[in-house]
Amino acid sequence: MSDVQVRESRGKAKHTKKKSKRLGVRIDMTPMVDIAFLLLTFFMLTTTMSKPQTMEINLPPGESQVEVAASNLITLRISEVFNIYWNIGSEKPVKIKFTELAKILSDKSKANPRLITLIKVDRKAKYVNMVDIIDELNINNITRFSLAPMTDDDKKLIEKI
Repeated sequence: MSDVQVRESRGKAKHTKKKSKRLGVRIDMTPMVDIAFLLLTFFMLTTTMSKPQTMEINLPPGESQVEVAASNLITLRISEVFNIYWNIGSEKPVKIKFTELAKILSDKSKANPRLITLIKVDRKAKYVNMVDIIDELNINNITRFSLAPMTDDDKKLIEKI
């Protein structure tokens, strides 16, 4: 690993003071390089094995408007304090709890396979609320959904309830 060079004495020692030569120290760097490469390969392999969990979102090209019949559209409005309101078409919105959402979504999607879910989230709502709603959609195998910002008209509509 390491060694120290020692000066050998020749003949008799003289009493004169000479400057002594510095002794050389040699350190073997091989074990440190081995450990460095071991750590490097370990971190490279573990970071490539764990991939982040993401959800694929397909966006339409450019701005496009799609006409959807009101009977095929269920609207979920999520307020700032995570109150959930739902309605189909132009019906009056109904307030529900998050625990009831899964049952309503599964019942309505089974009744109408062409149903599209429109999620309107208040800008002041927490991001995790929107993620929870999308997770419920995925759990119930609802793949046709759209996100939209909540307008002032939507806020007025849910305030009346």
